Amino acid sequence: MACSSHQLTTSHELELWRDLRGKVVMVTGASSGIGWELCIDLVKYGCRVIVAARRIDRLKALCDKINNFDISGCQVNRSDVLAVAVEIDVSADGPNIEASVRKAWGAFGRIDALINNAGVPGPVQSILDLSQEDWDNIFKTNLRGAWLVSKYVCLRMRDSNQGGSVINISSMAGLNRVYHFGMVAYNCSKAALDTMTRAMSIELGEHNIRVNSIAPGLLKSEITEGLLQKKWINNVASKTMPLKEFGKTDPLLTSLVRFLIVPSSSYITGNIFIADAGYTLPGVPLYSSL
Repeated sequence: MACSSHQLTTSHELELWRDLRGKVVMVTGASSGIGWELCIDLVKYGCRVIVAARRIDRLKALCDKINNFDISGCQVNRSDVLAVAVEIDVSADGPNIEASVRKAWGAFGRIDALINNAGVPGPVQSILDLSQEDWDNIFKTNLRGAWLVSKYVCLRMRDSNQGGSVINISSMAGLNRVYHFGMVAYNCSKAALDTMTRAMSIELGEHNIRVNSIAPGLLKSEITEGLLQKKWINNVASKTMPLKEFGKTDPLLTSLVRFLIVPSSSYITGNIFIADAGYTLPGVPLYSSL
């Protein structure tokens, strides 16, 4: 049976989310967890990626996986490079971060999208016990680092007159209804990151640079595997999350990230996209009150 024009149009629009050929994306915090999975997904849909983090051995392993194997896991011989590793410590000072960004930009001669994914949770401690050193380290990594990487990438986007997309990976912890005891610095850093997202979107709009945040809830990953096996955390899901289960980076975040890169999202900036199975909805009971 022939497809209707509506079906064809819808199919074409959906394919646009999947076609990222020619796009170059820089991902910080790419050595594990969400960052690692985002890089794998982006390459599947045609991107070239700059994988950036402190652990260069992990980055090289990721590049080897991307450059030497196809999406089904079979080894291939490629003449083109799809992934390049760049060592970066986002808690470092400006000149060091600028040097890393310069290397990242030079890898493929451009960056079309930046994903600020690097972050640290810090220790779980009362606000009365938290040290100034821990507070400063969390903010240097989660907020100042995202600002500095964005600054040096967006300067190049502006000067090359190409536009681009910046995606900040925030957290539901930064939303005003959520408070996780003992994580005041982390919560504050993510709330500040969302505020920076809005401010950046206003200032960079004239350069056709869009800036958005994604605020995920707790996701299944290699980092959270042990935690999600605990009975109490599954009680949280069953009693406080309308969708009753924890999601995975793919497809929960991967599809949203791709959407924020492709032209289909060219009218979207300054938004905080919440992906938390409804955990932060008003009216949903807090676990501590049950």
